[in-house]
Amino acid sequence: MRGAIGPDGVTETTRLFTWMSYYPLMQVSNERGRDRSFTTTARRAQIVTATIDTIAELGYGQASFARIAERAGLSSTRLISYHFASKQELMEQVIDEVYGMIGRFMAARMAHQSTASGALRAYIEATVAFLAEHRTEMKALLGIFLNGALSYDPAVHELVVLDPIERLLRDGQRSGEFRQFDPRVMAASIRRSLDGLPMLLESHPGLDLAACAGELVVMFDLATRNTP
Repeated sequence: MRGAIGPDGVTETTRLFTWMSYYPLMQVSNERGRDRSFTTTARRAQIVTATIDTIAELGYGQASFARIAERAGLSSTRLISYHFASKQELMEQVIDEVYGMIGRFMAARMAHQSTASGALRAYIEATVAFLAEHRTEMKALLGIFLNGALSYDPAVHELVVLDPIERLLRDGQRSGEFRQFDPRVMAASIRRSLDGLPMLLESHPGLDLAACAGELVVMFDLATRNTP
């Protein structure tokens, strides 16, 4: 049963939701890093961090290997080329890193939710909180996406992204917490509302994200709750 509650008080759908929220979009397989030495792993991480900082500060178009090497304190761009065959491969690793951060952050924030309404609230608050605490990473991710370096096929990925939200909404409808509505339309509305915040920050850097989270929580609570 999708809505079954486990011994830790967490519904199966909520558990699946925390795991699926971002990981399905990862383009880089973790298999590739299993046999790397500590030194190689550390160097790659150094380059990825420098890449994130460079894109966030200068923009994707200016994030050349030369700029990244300078930011990382490397003596030559060949040290980047040794670990990453192309800029695209480096961007894929950046995407992998940021999505991994998001997934771990979301899972920790949603781990103990036992109701659909509580999980939805935690999902919204955690998504906005990650953006507030990791603006550099999210700005870099936005730059990569807007410049076409993030592979996203709506025909394939959109349903994958929306599926865990839909499952959560259907759980809430079955339990009586949520009213009857089209779960896919509601899931898309929730996801697109959150996806738009990084862009909104570009035009309104002083945006109060805590207030945004509060507004979104209230809006979707009113939109989904089952009132007599």
